[in-house]
Amino acid sequence: MERKDVLKKVDHTLLTQTATWSEIRQILDDGIKYGAASACIPAAYVKQAAEYVEGKLPICTVIGFPNGYSTTAVKVFETKDAIANGAQEIDMVINIGFLKDKRYEEIEDEIRQLHEACGGKILKIIIETCLLTEEEKIKMCEIVTKAGAEYIKTSTGFSTAGATFADVALMRANIGKDVKVKAAGGISSFDDAEEFIRLGADRLGTSRLVKIMESTDSGQGY
Repeated sequence: MERKDVLKKVDHTLLTQTATWSEIRQILDDGIKYGAASACIPAAYVKQAAEYVEGKLPICTVIGFPNGYSTTAVKVFETKDAIANGAQEIDMVINIGFLKDKRYEEIEDEIRQLHEACGGKILKIIIETCLLTEEEKIKMCEIVTKAGAEYIKTSTGFSTAGATFADVALMRANIGKDVKVKAAGGISSFDDAEEFIRLGADRLGTSRLVKIMESTDSGQGY
């Protein structure tokens, strides 16, 4: 697979607490330059970013991030606000404690409410695989499928580990035909990216692949 084809599946990401506008602007410029699927940035920068890119790059943001335990009403408000500001994709963290308490109907209802709030925009559901049992991961595949979200996503990148090949394969095997997989967290090479795609990931959340391209283009190697 050519690198440009891999980059088309990348949500070029910057979600650190210290992110400045100049750093966000660089993410946007690089996302446009390398044909990324989107730029995934903090909600506070969405309006400014959407105005800056002028439709050249979809803007993605995160909701209930990174812990997932905001109330559903707060997540719905965050989602509507982000979309009003120009976000085209929403990545929402589930309430992991609810999953462990087996409050499945409440999780499904929350996803449905956010999907409705998205108004046709893409919704990705972050389940934080590193904190879950295999049974819980499979259950979330079922819930996300029933609730109608477009994607299930492995990780925030802020917990104990990121995406693994085994988790992507497991998710791919257990989601419905209309649900896609996003692998995120710790993806640091094109070889790994290609393997995630081979196993069934349709999106990759990372900043490192574009950085590799930048260093290669500048003659630094990687």
